[in-house]
Amino acid sequence: MSDLIVIGFDTEEEGLAALRTLRSLEKEAGPGLEHTAVISKDPDGKTHVKGEMASGTESGAVVGAILGPMLAFMFPVVGLVGGAIVGELVGRSVRPGVDAAFVKEVTQQTKPGTAALFALVKSGSADSIAAGLRQYHGRVIQTTLPDEFEEALRDALRTKG
Repeated sequence: MSDLIVIGFDTEEEGLAALRTLRSLEKEAGPGLEHTAVISKDPDGKTHVKGEMASGTESGAVVGAILGPMLAFMFPVVGLVGGAIVGELVGRSVRPGVDAAFVKEVTQQTKPGTAALFALVKSGSADSIAAGLRQYHGRVIQTTLPDEFEEALRDALRTKG
């Protein structure tokens, strides 16, 4: 089961830098990240989403790309549409999603000029996430982490540097 971590940052740049740090930690045998995104609002209030494709979505796209042409060969129009539908269904079933209403709520609460980092962590230590994010100043909006790990993350984000 994946853990959800949502952290608010004062700027989009800091949210994106924190995302890069998490991805860097992952490459160093740190936490396995299933899906990540930074939602920000520019000074005019327009929402922007910068995310990385989850492994489930990638799997779904691959399956769709393989099945689509095969079905298209046998049933031209149905095959192309069917491949896309099957690919999306596989992608949805492989990865647990984040509730759309919750994402909308966080997006509405995000003030112009600020950002929120969403991370679905599928494996690894919450301690390594806290240690990696210690250099940033953010606030925990929501997690599904056990209380002691959530508190360690909150402390790390309070202690910049």
